[in-house]
Amino acid sequence: MQGLLLCGGWLLAAGYLAGAMGSCRHRCCPGRNNACWAPGARRAHCYCDSYCERTGDCCEDYQAVCRRAAVGCAVGPWGPWSGCSSPCGVGSKARSRQVTVPPRHGGQPCPDLKQRRGCLGEHPTCGMAKEVAKILPDSFSRDFRDPWRRARLLLPEEPSGSPLPSYCGYFRLTQVGPPCRGQAWSRRLHRDKRVCVKCQGDTSHHRPHCTGHGLQGARTFWVAVSVAGCQGSWVQEGLQEGCVCSQPALIFV
Repeated sequence: MQGLLLCGGWLLAAGYLAGAMGSCRHRCCPGRNNACWAPGARRAHCYCDSYCERTGDCCEDYQAVCRRAAVGCAVGPWGPWSGCSSPCGVGSKARSRQVTVPPRHGGQPCPDLKQRRGCLGEHPTCGMAKEVAKILPDSFSRDFRDPWRRARLLLPEEPSGSPLPSYCGYFRLTQVGPPCRGQAWSRRLHRDKRVCVKCQGDTSHHRPHCTGHGLQGARTFWVAVSVAGCQGSWVQEGLQEGCVCSQPALIFV
């Protein structure tokens, strides 16, 4: 009688261990998850993630436990496209959607939640982004005339009325050519330096802005008038009226 009890107890324990070995109970995982495993036969691991169906190493009860209770991911509709990241020229737009039902128990994982596509910025002021600024140090006199103007060319008469506005432009240099080492003032120009450039009313050529002041956040180009070959690019960080540029300062020509 005692032998029968021992034999029955051993069979129950063996059955319990066999059920515990390689079981996916409370272990189902979506996608590929190397931590989602259970001890299998011969000290090997079997897996309870949905990726195991591809690799063929699922635990014996994976289909019964995980696939039967699996809940696939559900997503909502796409939102509207964002504006173009670049006000002028090539940029990108993005849109997104939200998860309404997250995956559970090894269900189908969620699809892409974000999309991006190219665009072309066409801001009404994009023409200013194509202008090239001509600059000099502010040590030049205020009545300095453009040295590229042809000799003996009659200048237009100054119109009567209120003077053209003066303001400061703040720029971050993004590129400076090697020829800029040619003069002391242009040697102070280097990449990532922040510069202040004054737009004086009598250099605006009767336009509401100085040529080449660009658009905020857009990369535009400049040339140093008095240094042959000295040129580069910058990004406008802002404009301010009624300002005084700290030294070393520059002026638009």
